[in-house]
Amino acid sequence: MKLTVVGAGSTYTPELIDGIARLRDTLPVTELVLTDPATDRLELIGALSRRILARQGHPGTLTTTADLDAAVDGADAVLLQLRVGGQAARQQDETWPLDCGCVGQETTGAGGLAKALRTVPVVLDIAERVRRANPDAWIIDFTNPVGIVTRALLRAGHKALGLCNVAIGLQRKFAALLGTDPADIHLDHVGLNHLTWETAVRVDGDDVLPALLSTHGDALAADLRLPRPLLDRLGVVPSYYLRYFYAHDEVVREMRTKPSRAAEVAGMERRLLALYADPALDEKPDLLSQRGGAYYSEAAVDLAAALLRGAGSRHQVVNTLNNGTLPFLPDDAVIEVQAAVGPKGATPLPVAPVDPLFSGLMASVTTYEDLALEAALHGGRDRVFRALLAHPLIGQYAYADRLTDDLIAHNREHLTWA
Repeated sequence: MKLTVVGAGSTYTPELIDGIARLRDTLPVTELVLTDPATDRLELIGALSRRILARQGHPGTLTTTADLDAAVDGADAVLLQLRVGGQAARQQDETWPLDCGCVGQETTGAGGLAKALRTVPVVLDIAERVRRANPDAWIIDFTNPVGIVTRALLRAGHKALGLCNVAIGLQRKFAALLGTDPADIHLDHVGLNHLTWETAVRVDGDDVLPALLSTHGDALAADLRLPRPLLDRLGVVPSYYLRYFYAHDEVVREMRTKPSRAAEVAGMERRLLALYADPALDEKPDLLSQRGGAYYSEAAVDLAAALLRGAGSRHQVVNTLNNGTLPFLPDDAVIEVQAAVGPKGATPLPVAPVDPLFSGLMASVTTYEDLALEAALHGGRDRVFRALLAHPLIGQYAYADRLTDDLIAHNREHLTWA
């Protein structure tokens, strides 16, 4: 089995390699290829990855190459984890929207649109090369904004699913609070990527969410940085990304007075790369847990195993086509829900009726994603403006006009039409 990682120069990669090594019975990879145009980082991370595999006695081979076509040739699955423009572009995404009093964030709002515009054309080019190399290969997208990128892939007819670590992170958190095995926790997880709610938490078929909120509501609220009374009134556990919607102005005030997350991550990456350069290091360092992407490797391995072998967990949270699952959204919307996953792909499991408080926001953001994808595929200032005007975190024409100009100015080198 050949697995290719595109964007393997990411400091996330040792987390993935560690998971592949540990879970080799679930996903028996015989050939692993890491590819990235940043050859210095690629070789550094490739060397550490080989040491991790060797330490854990993994028998597979690992090669590195900057040649994308060679990397995907014959691959059974291709994992996308790229960041077009790097951390420098992320820093901009998190900065210039604040001038309008709007959230500066890399996956939502104006910054999220900027990332989508940079990313979608690159991902579609990669996907076409994967299809030419092996039309049966699965593409697993971990590249943000996952919902929009996955929708672009599916619209173009690629065998693709999107993956996010929010659900698996919450599953592990709930298991720790309840003192149970994570495998015994099953989530009623509904929404769009980075716009999700846990509407039930099931153990042995029983919904323990009310008891979880009653007993551990303070801890959950503190972790989400939302008021405990709000969780009690909602009766669900929202993704931490919902804070950008539920406490927008508070978040903007914080962002204007604190270092950006991009700056924090850039500093962390410098420290990680220094650690990775140590030839004695043969395991992922503790610092990597602060980088984000917790349990990313477990989620990726489990999904690849289900797609390629029919193994792993049969039910997983993925980003896939709605196809009537949520009747208030179009069939071609990409939703993030529990699905039955196997070699033929993902089929969303039935979802209980969704509270209008949540479905309304989902419908609004889906409309934005429609317009964002049109802007990413076809370009043009007016399409960018329409997407920004539709976004519920923006919604005012004066802001949308200014943010359109700012977005284009900061991303001109990545926009072929600008």
